[in-house]
Amino acid sequence: MARKPAVMYREIKGMAYTRREYMGGVPNSRISQFEMGNLKAEFPVKLTLRCKNRVQIRHTALEAGRIAANRVLTKEVGVANYHMTLRPFPHVVLRENKLATGAGADRVSSGMRLAFGKTVGTAARLECNQAIMTVRCTPAAFKSAKTALWKASMKYPTPCYIDVEEGQEYAN
Repeated sequence: MARKPAVMYREIKGMAYTRREYMGGVPNSRISQFEMGNLKAEFPVKLTLRCKNRVQIRHTALEAGRIAANRVLTKEVGVANYHMTLRPFPHVVLRENKLATGAGADRVSSGMRLAFGKTVGTAARLECNQAIMTVRCTPAAFKSAKTALWKASMKYPTPCYIDVEEGQEYAN
C-alpha cells in the first residue's frame, strides 16, 4: 500500500487521538533530536519560525524541516555558533482505513463508512502563531539562521513567518 498524501492530515478534524495505551502499536516518531548545535552557550539573537494557520504537521515533515535547517546552519555557521530547538512534539496519532485496490476492489471496499483505521503515524497540532522552531545564534550568523528557517518552512504544510524576538539591531 502506498502512503497517502499528507494533505489528508493537514486540517484539524475532530478530537485529538493520543491515548497510546489503548492502541495496538503506534509507529515511532521520525524526529531523532529536538535540540541541536551548542547547547551550553548563551546567544544574543533569537529567531522563531511560527505558523500562520491552525494546522497538523506530520512527524516526517517536522524531521524534514529540522534536517534542512540544521544542514544550512552547520555548513555556513558551524556547530559552535548556534542553538536550534524544535518546539512541537507529535502527540496526535493518525489513523488510516486501508482500502483494497485493483480489479474487483469496488465490491470489496464499498462499505465501512467512518471506519476506525490502523495507526500510520503521528502529528503535532499547532495553533495560529505557535512556534515551530527557534534558533539562537551569534550576530554574524543572523542571515544564515534566517535562511535556515526559511528552508525549513518550505517543508511544512502551512505558511510560516520568521519572528525576530531578540537582537533586532542585527537584522539590518
